[in-house]
Amino acid sequence: MKNRGAFMAVIALALVWGYTWVVLKVATGGASPFVLGAMRLVLGAAALFALAAISRKPLRSPPPGPTALIGLFQVTLMISFQLLALSTGGAGKTALLVYTFPFWVALFSTGLLDEPLTRTRIAAVAVAAVGLGFVLFPLDFGHDVLSKAFALASAISWAFGSIFTKRFRAKHDVELLPFTAWQMTYGAIPMVIVALLVPGGYVHFTPAFTAALAYIVIFGTATAFWLWFFIMERLSAVGAGVASLLTPVVSVLAAWIQLHEQPGVPELIGMALIVVALVINATGESRRFD
Repeated sequence: MKNRGAFMAVIALALVWGYTWVVLKVATGGASPFVLGAMRLVLGAAALFALAAISRKPLRSPPPGPTALIGLFQVTLMISFQLLALSTGGAGKTALLVYTFPFWVALFSTGLLDEPLTRTRIAAVAVAAVGLGFVLFPLDFGHDVLSKAFALASAISWAFGSIFTKRFRAKHDVELLPFTAWQMTYGAIPMVIVALLVPGGYVHFTPAFTAALAYIVIFGTATAFWLWFFIMERLSAVGAGVASLLTPVVSVLAAWIQLHEQPGVPELIGMALIVVALVINATGESRRFD
């Protein structure tokens, strides 16, 4: 199976990004959202450039226009809205709204990408939608409305970023590591400007915050974004989106273990359905390459 590496990357990304949600909630107690976002992106980009230099990869920027556009949606907007959602609401079900993004990808990709919704993809998306509904149940939209709106905005930004990435990679043959570093750099610029201009920014370097920031930068940002673009390079946009739904399953389990947020029966049913959707998705994606 030619895309075996992509599915291994999906598992690795789910473990890394799934736990990142728990760590991000810890970190939001030590820094304001935009300051935390700026630190995360600047340090993450620096780590990627250092790795690219060590690996002797070309450090020249890919075409700046489309790379910056990807950075705006995939990095600046997605992470900004994500941190605002976390800072104004809970880390659990509200943040999981971010993972409605595969359904936005499925909606937008039909017109923006040459990726037809096959029966297998439709089945995977449908089962995943039901599973995510169980995970989010009961979701009271009468409370924390602002946080939920930020989470949905993050999901939509991520969807557009994923679609733009697929279009860009279809036209340009660029090294994955420098591309990841540059789109993160372009995405960091507006975040740094906002962090400097928005009043009330703060950061407190406690041991807990420093440890959380180190994990977020090294694993939750540099490693995770490289894995995400690696997956996007090898799977369809819809397939990659459905595969990413393993992440909220890990998030719920991590919150259960560390934050003692025990999932209820609907969440357990939902996670089981998401796993079923992942199996359907994996079967469909493997057939594309075999």
